[in-house]
Amino acid sequence: MTIKFGRDVKRGDKSIKVHGNTYRKDADTVPCMRYRDYRGDNRKDESNYVGGVVIFPDSGGRIINYPEQHIANGRQKNVAANHYYKKIVRIIKNMKLLMSNYGFPYANDVSSFGLESLLWNIPDEIFKKWGLYGFAFEEVLNYLQAHKADFLTYKEANGIKSLCPTQASAKTYENFIDILVEFFEYDINGT
Repeated sequence: MTIKFGRDVKRGDKSIKVHGNTYRKDADTVPCMRYRDYRGDNRKDESNYVGGVVIFPDSGGRIINYPEQHIANGRQKNVAANHYYKKIVRIIKNMKLLMSNYGFPYANDVSSFGLESLLWNIPDEIFKKWGLYGFAFEEVLNYLQAHKADFLTYKEANGIKSLCPTQASAKTYENFIDILVEFFEYDINGT
């Protein structure tokens, strides 16, 4: 294997990882192309499309994403949820990491992106019900437990793609939430 960019640059399936040093932070770059989704255009109007990106992984196929919508929707959700949305997302991602480190089942079956999208589907009022993050997080977990049957209707945080396109993918999130609730109860009870 020829190293063209030095040892600090590593090619992955979908991204190029650039490792940092004393003057540069670690970074992931994703080579992609602009994508235009014309499915909602019934007028044959060239300017009537939903913009996104398409990624061609080394493993084959293509992945279509909508990062601009994802960012805009996340900001809007965070404001509507009294700035609790992004904080609760950070908490659930940290809990996932802890669960993974302790060997809990299902922790590695869901992505951080998927968890952010899962929480994006929760009504804003759930985030705003309590003034403390611990209580707000518990409220979010209770909501997810009570609404697992709705996971098949949830969208990614971009509001375009389905979060759970199959029953199996919905079951993966259900399993994760069940084990997360146990982990959280264990953590707050100290037992």
